[in-house]
Amino acid sequence: MTTGEHGRTRAFAEAEDVISALLSDPGVQEARAQVEAAETELGMELCARLQPFQDRYDQAVRDGDAARLAGICPGKHGRWGRICVLGDGHETSMEEPHWGRNSEGRPVAWVGSAPDDW
Repeated sequence: MTTGEHGRTRAFAEAEDVISALLSDPGVQEARAQVEAAETELGMELCARLQPFQDRYDQAVRDGDAARLAGICPGKHGRWGRICVLGDGHETSMEEPHWGRNSEGRPVAWVGSAPDDW
């Protein structure tokens, strides 16, 4: 490992330590719980109107319909088991938040996105 690679590895490890410390703070955990509750509440409110998008997504997955899946919003929070099932560009054309189901299968709506490995 070169000196630069070692420094980058150490910086990433230190950043992970700081992030872990912040996430374990009771105030941050309380805020996270409040955000999750609000996202679940909004997800439930939108469920009746947006459930057809979930049904189409589920059907595309069952059928292996790559073309339909390619048109799905890239917004996701992979670490939390969320995939937005709305069409790509919905944030501007429909003015809807991301919507799908969480890892427990409950409807959830959220703003913003994060890569799978974040």
